[in-house]
Amino acid sequence: MKKPGFAVGLLVVIVGGALAFVGWNYLQRDEVPDGFAASNGRIEAVEIDIATKTAGRVEEISVNDGDFVTAGETVAQMETASLKARLREAEAALKQARIGVETAKSLVVQRQAENAAAKATVAQRQAELDAATKQLTRTEELATRGTATLQKRDDDRASFEGARAAVSAAEATLAGTDAAIGYARAQVVSAEAQVEAGTATLDRIRTDLADTTLTAPRDGRVQYRVAQPGEVIAAGGTVVNIVDLADVYMTFFLPTSEAGRIAIGAEARIVLDAAPQYIIPAEISYVADVAQFTPKTVETEEERQKLTFRVKAKVDAATLQKYIRFVKTGLPGMAYVRLDRQAEWPEHLAVRLPDVR
Repeated sequence: MKKPGFAVGLLVVIVGGALAFVGWNYLQRDEVPDGFAASNGRIEAVEIDIATKTAGRVEEISVNDGDFVTAGETVAQMETASLKARLREAEAALKQARIGVETAKSLVVQRQAENAAAKATVAQRQAELDAATKQLTRTEELATRGTATLQKRDDDRASFEGARAAVSAAEATLAGTDAAIGYARAQVVSAEAQVEAGTATLDRIRTDLADTTLTAPRDGRVQYRVAQPGEVIAAGGTVVNIVDLADVYMTFFLPTSEAGRIAIGAEARIVLDAAPQYIIPAEISYVADVAQFTPKTVETEEERQKLTFRVKAKVDAATLQKYIRFVKTGLPGMAYVRLDRQAEWPEHLAVRLPDVR
């Protein structure tokens, strides 16, 4: 059985702690000079989900919770056996398509040679027709004079008709070779289109292969591993969650009277509870356009003063870059913001940062 004195002592400690907190908060507010505002806040950062582009099995995760990662660093690897098989298939199809282009081009050359031969045949048959025409003309003149037999005239007339038919046949063959050239050229275009399609397929598979290696898009810290090696996840499934340490800010709330005077880009200072000896430079990057903790009915000026607005003080980029490996989110502290540009920062809020070599 616990003694009554223990309970009383515990109650004293609790009450004393609460009073100390209230007193500290009051003193903090008292230290805020004219032209400045202050409020409690917490360090936050933008979270980034590193996810897989396509469905697949997680082969390896190379980072753990809390690890610092740099932009471009590999954090996980998805299984690639299926994609590699598709890559080999696409490479074979592309090789076949390229052979098809060469075959189609050879066929065009062959059809052009046939066309040239057909043109020569037409010329030959036309010459034969011309000769037969002249021979028939002479024979008919001689037959009229009675110096040529009717049989000779009939034979020459038959030769003429045969020569004319041969010309027509040769011209038809020539027209056929012209059409064959056009078809062969169309086959070249089709084969080249297959090469382009095969190249595009190959590029897509190579891109999918590259996407199986998951890398950090920004410098950051691993917050947690969502998946584990061996798990099969859907397309767009998160594997690792990191916080972007290049975009760190403190979120805090200010009443209407102070929030209304803040300008975007106004200077701010952050003091963390864990390291009160350091003063971190920042600037206001956001002021909410909708009030928080709004009363149900806002009618009087007194009620309007109860409205508070969410404000973000973004840590200076140069400072973040220098101390990026030391940044931790979730830490509580105080945010101070200058409302009056003419006001001078007090000595106890002058920027003070640790010496990092």
